[in-house]
Amino acid sequence: MSDFNSDTVILITRNGMGDADPALQQKLIGIYLSLLDQNNLLPGAICFYTEGVKLVVEGSPVLQTLTSLEKKGVHLLICSTCLDYFQLADKVQVGIKGGMTDILEAQRRASKVISI
Repeated sequence: MSDFNSDTVILITRNGMGDADPALQQKLIGIYLSLLDQNNLLPGAICFYTEGVKLVVEGSPVLQTLTSLEKKGVHLLICSTCLDYFQLADKVQVGIKGGMTDILEAQRRASKVISI
């Protein structure tokens, strides 16, 4: 059904999905992540950087889905530099804080990298 597998890495660089009204961006990322979870379309990792780190902190509308994906074995890698920049390091609710080296390594090992 899908080309997703453990060699796929998804990059999330926005606090939502696409260029649109923030409410629509949030709705779209929620649908996208829920479909991954519900259909077991499990990438090896999802990397969050720049505005994307806002999706893994308290108050994010997608925390429950991200927690479910993590429990299913998806590695959630979060840019610590970005967390520090936005002063969110102490608000992380899911995933692993790492550096750009960790994100780069995930990309290097991937057979497919999807940026959304």
